[in-house]
This record gives sequence, structure tokens and C-alpha cells, in this order.
Amino acid sequence: MERVKKIFVLVHLVLWTLFSLLVALQLSDEGDHRLSLTTGFILTCLLVFYGNFSLLINFSGKKKNRAYYLRLLAIMLLGPLPFVIFHPKGLETLQDSYEYYMMTLITVVPAFTFLGWLARITENLVLNTIRKEQLEKQAVEAELHYLKSQINPHFLFNTLNNIHTLVYKQAPAAPEAVLRLSSLMRYMIYESNSATVPLSREMNYLQDYVSLQQLRYKKSPVVDLEVVGDTTTWYIAPLLFIHLLENAYKHSTARLEPGDIKLTIEVKENTLTFRILNPIGNSAGKTLEEPGGIGLPNVRKRLALLYPEKHSLEIENLGELFIVTLKIYGLHTQAHEREAELLYN
Repeated sequence: MERVKKIFVLVHLVLWTLFSLLVALQLSDEGDHRLSLTTGFILTCLLVFYGNFSLLINFSGKKKNRAYYLRLLAIMLLGPLPFVIFHPKGLETLQDSYEYYMMTLITVVPAFTFLGWLARITENLVLNTIRKEQLEKQAVEAELHYLKSQINPHFLFNTLNNIHTLVYKQAPAAPEAVLRLSSLMRYMIYESNSATVPLSREMNYLQDYVSLQQLRYKKSPVVDLEVVGDTTTWYIAPLLFIHLLENAYKHSTARLEPGDIKLTIEVKENTLTFRILNPIGNSAGKTLEEPGGIGLPNVRKRLALLYPEKHSLEIENLGELFIVTLKIYGLHTQAHEREAELLYN
């Protein structure tokens, strides 16, 4: 906001400088009187313009009352005085003073009173628009922060219990499990605070999550994870896929066989396709869309806020299989994200 106000000040300085030069050029034929005429005329314009401009600041958002109109009348009546005083013949006789005063009052004063009002209205419009955008952005950020905070805490408790069992049994997998949990928590708490993160980092987060969930199963990996395309160039909103992956575990059959959950992430040009398939348990079909759930509703809300009209979410219930296909169009690169941030600020 302060930057915009400084820009307005600079615009005022530039325009008044150019206007003063133009007036001086127009009065170049006045010889020795050019400086005094130019000074008087510019001072009159400044007095009327900024008198009304400042008056509108004090009465901004208020109903224009008697005090406003009395002050505006005083500004308009005093406006011609600088021109009359600095005019070489302005004070020679009372008749000359009156004529120059009335000429300025009728021609110059109304014009610059209107310009002062127009400038104040324009600045108010721009500043109010920026304030509204900032408030909307803050509201969106607050809602996104709330949605991101809804990661299922039961996963953390279950993982810690599994790691405790591994440590108790002195299993070789215990140190690796601790490292993966540390990486996952660091990403959730610190790295995901950015508006966007490298897609490759989001993929690592999902892989850590899958590895920790695998502690519950003694068989080969129950998740068949396939990544197609380049994930190092593109950036994406963090923690966007975790609820879909959580749902796949939560609503699958009690006993998962190796490769039962199939997760495919494909990046083609600047479009990302996230597709996850899982077998449905006996009671899963009734709970996938339950009002109290936060998985799919959470994803829908975040997508609507982050990628309006740039995504598609398809959900298929085939009886024994549940398929979710998410497409995001127009992924950002790091350079593009930095440029957008600079333009906004």
C-alpha cells in the first residue's frame, strides 16, 4: 500500500512539473513578466487543486455537510489571489484587481476544483481496490492454512507406535523409519508454508508417507507408485494430494495385497495428472462422502481456491474399485512464480 502511495506522489510531481513547463512556454511572449505570471498562475492552480484534494481526504467516507461546503467555498474564493498578487498589473488599480480576480475565479478555479476532485476519487478507487484484494488474499490464505492443518493426526500416532515396536524389537528398519518421519514432519511444518513447492519435493513427501504406512504391512509394498515425466522443473501447491492418498488407505479392504493401491503421477508439458486406484472395503462405500469427512471436501476447497478453472477432479466408484483422477493445468515454474510475486508486491 505504501508503495502505491509513493507512486501517486511521483505521478503528481511529474505532472505538475510538466504542466509548469507548459505554462511557462505558453507565457514566453510576456518577456520580463513571464516568471511572475507563471508563478502566480501555478500557485493558484495548486491552491485550488490541493485545497479541494485535502478537503476530500478529511471528509472521505462522510456525508458532505455544511462545514465541507463552507471550506470548499473559501478555497475557491481564495484561489485567484496568488494570480492577482503576482500579476504585474494585478494590484495597480482596484478595477484591474477585480477583473483579474473574476477572470480567474470563473475560468481556472472551477477547472482545478474538478481536477482535484477527480484525482481524489481516482486514488480512492485504486487504494480501495488494492485493500479489497489484500483482504481477499488474507481470507484465502487463512482458509488454506486451516485446510492444510487438517492432516490426519492419527497417522502420526500410528506411525510412532509402529516405530516404537521396531525399536523395541531392534529391527534394522527402525532408524530409516525415524528419518522418514523426520523428513515428513519437517516438510509439513516448515517447507509447506510456501505458496508453491517443487513437484519433486511433493513426490518425496508422498513416498515418505507410503514408506511409513508400509510399516503396518509385512508383505511387499501395497502401493504401486509410478511417476512419469519431469518433476524437477514444475512447482505446485503443497499438501494437495495427501488426503487422496489417506483416503485410499482408509477406505481400502482390511488386508491389502502387494500393489493393491495403484498411484500414478504423470507430468506432460505443464499439465499434471494424479490418478489413484484402491479396492473398496465392505463399509467404505458409505463413508467416502460422509459429511464429517475432511478428505475429498478438503481437496475440493483447496483446488477451488488455488486452481480455479484450471483443474478437473473425477471420482469413480466401480463397486469393488474406487478411482480418483485429478488434473491440474498450467503448472508454474520457479521463475514464473517469482515474477508473479514481484508483480503482486
